[in-house]
Amino acid sequence: MIPQDPSEISRIRISDADRDRAASILSEALAEGRLTAEEHSERLDAVYAAKVHADIVPIISDLPAAPAALGLASAGRAGPEVRMVSIFSQTTRKGVWQVPAEIEVINIFGGTVLDLREARLPGKEVRIRAFCILGGMEITVPPEMHVVDNGIALLGGREIPPESDESASPDAPVLRLSGLSLLGGMTVRRKRRKGNDQKRLGR
Repeated sequence: MIPQDPSEISRIRISDADRDRAASILSEALAEGRLTAEEHSERLDAVYAAKVHADIVPIISDLPAAPAALGLASAGRAGPEVRMVSIFSQTTRKGVWQVPAEIEVINIFGGTVLDLREARLPGKEVRIRAFCILGGMEITVPPEMHVVDNGIALLGGREIPPESDESASPDAPVLRLSGLSLLGGMTVRRKRRKGNDQKRLGR
């Protein structure tokens, strides 16, 4: 492989995936208190107005996640990154679908709806990091799933259901939540499966 001149890379036009990755870094910085809401809004506008890689560099270069991200999609990644982005739109996953071990969700004036009752889990634990900025997220889990929420609500809300008899079991599958609800909301509801309450996740 012939190394590319950094100046040449900086002139390459960015993709929507590149913009979404930069937006994710900004949302994480906001959740950690590294950016104010006003700074986040200004930088986010700049990210979605960017045309080439050089436009994004000064926007995120002072943030911890920037070194790994400045190569962006064209530099390649160790593995696929699962991200759901809803901006003035809605993302929905229901029925039988393969759930990744880790999901990052970004809702900006948008929403995400995930139903895990019939989903196929990758293992015992699923991690979802969600940033709901003037947006919302709704997750439906089966009776046996244990839910742990380590997220933050700022002028927003996070609603987590109480434990059931099944979810209190040491062998229960775990949904671990993190992220930020800023003027937005996160709701998790526990519901039984339709037609077959004994069906287990991942089968």
